[in-house]
Amino acid sequence: MKENIRKSFASDNWSGASPEVMKALFDINIGHHPAYGENDTLMETARKKFRDIFGNESLTFFVYNGTGANVLAVRQLLRPWEAVVAAHSAHLNEDEGGAPEALTGSKILSVETGNGKIKPEQIQAFLNSIGFQHHVQPRLISISQTTEMGTVYSIGEIRQLAEFAHSNNMLLHVDGARISNAAVALNCSFTEMICDTGVDVLSFGGTKNGLMFGEAVVFLNKNIASGFEYNRKQAMQLASKMRFIIAQFIAYLENDLWKRNATNANAMAQLLGAQLSRLPGFSLSRAVEANGVFAILPPEIIEKLQAEYFFHVWNEQKNEVRLMCSFDTTEQDIEGFVSAARRLAV
Repeated sequence: MKENIRKSFASDNWSGASPEVMKALFDINIGHHPAYGENDTLMETARKKFRDIFGNESLTFFVYNGTGANVLAVRQLLRPWEAVVAAHSAHLNEDEGGAPEALTGSKILSVETGNGKIKPEQIQAFLNSIGFQHHVQPRLISISQTTEMGTVYSIGEIRQLAEFAHSNNMLLHVDGARISNAAVALNCSFTEMICDTGVDVLSFGGTKNGLMFGEAVVFLNKNIASGFEYNRKQAMQLASKMRFIIAQFIAYLENDLWKRNATNANAMAQLLGAQLSRLPGFSLSRAVEANGVFAILPPEIIEKLQAEYFFHVWNEQKNEVRLMCSFDTTEQDIEGFVSAARRLAV
């Protein structure tokens, strides 16, 4: 019997997998395939799809999850006395459970931002440590696209950060857990956003946009990927039944499934933001740029509304909540949530 489950706006991680992805998993479950993706034509098919997007000089590795993708990208590029600069709100800094420090031995230099986006001038002060043996050496800049604040870096902003990094002997990493939502928001391709701006390494996310599990680490330059296969193995991110990850990515990239999913999630966020902002006592605390809505709710209704719909309080002092839309969010879901909010606010 099907359980009646409340619809969630807590995170796009709460959604299931796209039907196309489920079909790919079902189909690949038939028969036997080489373990670990070794000498597997399926692996070459998936990597070719990534090369078609990110260029022939790119090299892609598949891992289990976003934490693995981010941490391994950082560990690949840093020595223990080197540091990564990231926004204080970045997943790398706040939501990886200390994994970056534990597994890389490197320090995170965090930057306070109002909107989740780092600017080159905020990194400048860290450069004073270069060559001073008592300080960690800034080597990598890591940004989230989209950010944890729901904001999206423009192509120009990413290019500016890449140019700043390279002019100071640094590298640029992009945590792309929601990169598809960002590409739809900017109406651009992954090539324009990543390759044409000078990004060095990308954590390419799919789980938040319709995959069951699995992420990819994409090195835009093969030279900096040397030895990553051993790095991945030591960090327990090498899947023995690799076909279940790569089959999902093939389905995800075919026929622009990634784009259809992200387009729906972003559109539903726009609809939710517009409808909430019309309710008396409700307001948007941030512009809706991708698939996240940040809103100020009347404090007396928050717990009551959470009893009907899952969502997180982002800032308790301001009564600010975060509402995430997913690839499978519908207009009916939005109408139900807004109706409940209106009813409880009376």
